[in-house]
Amino acid sequence: MQASTTCPYCGVGCGVVVDHDGAVIRDVEGDRDHPANFGRLCVKGSALHETLGSQGRLTRPRVDGQEVDWGSALSSVAERLGAVRYRHGDHAVAGYLSGQLLTEDYYVANKLFKGFLGTPHLDTNSRLCMASAVAGYKRAFGADAVPCNYEDLEDAELVVLVGSNLAWNHPVLFQRLRVAKQRNPLLRVVVIDPRVTDTCEIADLYLGIAPGSDARLFNGLLAWMDDKNRLDRVYLEAHTQGLDAALAAARQGDASIEAIAADCDVDAERLETFYYWFATQLHVVTLYSQGVNQSSSGTDKSNAIINCHLAGGKIGLPGAGPFSITGQPNAMGGREVGGLANQLAAHMDYHTPGALDRVTRFWRTETLTPTLPEGPGHKAVELFEAIERGEIQALWIMATNPAVSLPEANRVRAALAKCPLVIVSECMADTDLMAYADIVLPASSWSEKDGTVTNSERRISRQRGILPPPGEARHDWWIMVEVARRMGYGEAFDYRHPYQIFDEHARLSGFENPLVAQDAKPGEGFRLFNISALAGLDRAAYDGLSPIQWPVTEKAPHGTARLFEDGRFATPDGLARLVPVTPRAPQQLLSESRPLRLNTGRVRDQWHTMTRTARAPRLMNHRAEPFIEVHPDDAHAYGVADQQLARLESPSGEFRARVRVSKSQRQGEVFVPMHWTDRFSGQARMGSLLEAHCDPVSGQPESKHGAVSLAPLATGWEATLLVAHDVAADATWCNEATYWTRVPLAHCQRWQLAGGDAGAPATDWRQWLLDHLHDTPTLWCDDPATGRLRAAGIEQGRVRWWLMVAPPTELPGLAWLDERFAEAVLGKNSRRRLLAGCEAGEADTGPTVCSCHQVGQKAIVAAIQAGDTSVEALGARLACGTQCGSCIPELKSLIEEERAHAHSEQKPEVIDVA
Repeated sequence: MQASTTCPYCGVGCGVVVDHDGAVIRDVEGDRDHPANFGRLCVKGSALHETLGSQGRLTRPRVDGQEVDWGSALSSVAERLGAVRYRHGDHAVAGYLSGQLLTEDYYVANKLFKGFLGTPHLDTNSRLCMASAVAGYKRAFGADAVPCNYEDLEDAELVVLVGSNLAWNHPVLFQRLRVAKQRNPLLRVVVIDPRVTDTCEIADLYLGIAPGSDARLFNGLLAWMDDKNRLDRVYLEAHTQGLDAALAAARQGDASIEAIAADCDVDAERLETFYYWFATQLHVVTLYSQGVNQSSSGTDKSNAIINCHLAGGKIGLPGAGPFSITGQPNAMGGREVGGLANQLAAHMDYHTPGALDRVTRFWRTETLTPTLPEGPGHKAVELFEAIERGEIQALWIMATNPAVSLPEANRVRAALAKCPLVIVSECMADTDLMAYADIVLPASSWSEKDGTVTNSERRISRQRGILPPPGEARHDWWIMVEVARRMGYGEAFDYRHPYQIFDEHARLSGFENPLVAQDAKPGEGFRLFNISALAGLDRAAYDGLSPIQWPVTEKAPHGTARLFEDGRFATPDGLARLVPVTPRAPQQLLSESRPLRLNTGRVRDQWHTMTRTARAPRLMNHRAEPFIEVHPDDAHAYGVADQQLARLESPSGEFRARVRVSKSQRQGEVFVPMHWTDRFSGQARMGSLLEAHCDPVSGQPESKHGAVSLAPLATGWEATLLVAHDVAADATWCNEATYWTRVPLAHCQRWQLAGGDAGAPATDWRQWLLDHLHDTPTLWCDDPATGRLRAAGIEQGRVRWWLMVAPPTELPGLAWLDERFAEAVLGKNSRRRLLAGCEAGEADTGPTVCSCHQVGQKAIVAAIQAGDTSVEALGARLACGTQCGSCIPELKSLIEEERAHAHSEQKPEVIDVA
């Protein structure tokens, strides 16, 4: 059987076609009819079926560490929440949600917490990724309204990517842009980013700006457009206000090209080229993401970008507009229903005229004491500070892991440990958060959940429940409905299926909401978010709902592809606002003890804290360990080398990982990935390095601008240990390791270990094996002169463990060894080759570049040297780059490196990398 659904990863919102038998999903492929991806899928999406299964899932509720039935668990939640409210008041209760939730889950949570529990303290991890973009849109347009769609990238004459590694973080959208560029040679792409990322592969111009200088750059663009008479005065006069104040702010200090280039640390000629391209093209899309948002001045940066679009009239047209792309699959759906602490519901804020009364009447909460909160609640960072102070006594967390993701993560953990009541709704049994949970509620996951999500272009798509949840896992909306009933609110939460929740959500969006701005009451404006034409869908119509972009009204029953085409905005007077922006430096200052600027982000094949993607072993091969990316000059200055272990320190924590030396990294800066947690590595949590500096408007924490020191991690040995899954259950070897990382493979687990003291006596590895594996080696080979050894344990013909004491650069390819763990009885030849780790004559293919087809770097380099000097030729020989295309930038980079080696030339600095 086949079913259509939506991918649960990034904000692109790709359609997926699932092949299943009702119990198991056998395969997934891109939905050719879905307008977000037209059949394309990235490697994460194509591996979705490999991440499923009941192993490691939460299947029964737990209360105070004991498994209980659902009735007991739900009653415990209701009774304990009620007790907290009775003793400490409604505001002592809080919720923390996630962009992984479906819109229907979000809606019920917002209604329960704000409408009936009477607390404003409900926020979401979306605060960490897109809150500044939301605030910027609201200040400029009067509403959280992304004006663009994906087709605009294909219709544009110029696409500007700011703080967005599209190639890794939104791969399908990157592929759409690549194809658009191939079809239209006149389309130019500019990448503005401190790092040279894989996205630069299609760039006509790269500006490697200093971190935090985005607002200065776009303020300079606004002033330059004015100086060159490139402002659209007609559009500005008819549709905006605030130009003079915005220009005055942009001209503060020296607004010359040379001064701006110096402040942004870019070449003045390249900067002026960008300014000229932007000013002279009408159809310009500026796509921005976390590199802009995750800043203590992210809202101002967003408005600096929007100012330039408004000033040039580059909005409301095909191929034009400021386009914030979200990180999570349903960050926008959460915004629609009021999932942020400063929102009420249906794009109404607490300060929206008449909103409190309107929502009170719609939810019929007027008989409650108290009714709806009168003002906003604590935003994410503030929320955990309030827990630390003891103001919040009960916290319900759903589908996210703040013990890892928030800044000052160690402080967050201390606050959680202090909180009297922590309720966790989660699908996985072993996350860092579980240690702090008093009540654990097993939730359904992708392929089981049923509802809707909204992607970055305002497109609502169905995520369909295809498989039954394992064990006793239940849907998040159902859990909250059952708690609400036990607390006496059953009549208001009489939902039996998600379609009923969606219907109420759609009706609220249109409740007392004029369809056009002209019909709005004086001073109120109108709410752009309106899906009232979808109200009244029965279950069959809901199940068959096709992807559609809001607004969806009686005037636009088929949705709305692009906003502001008529020049009317959602402000009381219908005019957009240009906002004066004064650039500000990152709040986390560098110092003599913390001299390096820290940048953070994602890697290509992983998602958030890897609870899902780490279940697909092939997704672990591209970047198997946490890493610290360092410029060669900094590596030399701080005494670290490529592939060496090192540590970063900040005032709030420490990070240990393997060094990757790269000229793509700016000097004076380092980059670390966000994904690793205590489940996968020791002291590799990115959040432990960051201090809690937040944007004063949006409350979004500054995750791109930490300050750290770098030093080698001193160890006496390094080892790789492969163990059968059941052997890994008692991983005592972590306790004494200075560094460890766990890498799930298909048939075993890989552990990278380091420990001991440099210059200390050699470790007695036979004793080490007895202590930790309770075993003696079946096979053993060592070289005392170098300290290298390899050993293996075999029990009743099966491989139980394999050990190599040496740096991981000496590892063979592990695919052959992994397969040996699957053999019921090890063959004679396999046993003979076991310590070598490969078949006789088999070559190590090197680090994985193409995850779809598991093609390694060494194999690719060999093919290039043999004459396959194009991506197409490599694909024909090795199949790399022929499926999702995510590895194509890396393939091109390898081709260029080999060409440079062949000509014995230094690779030139990246300017034109298309």
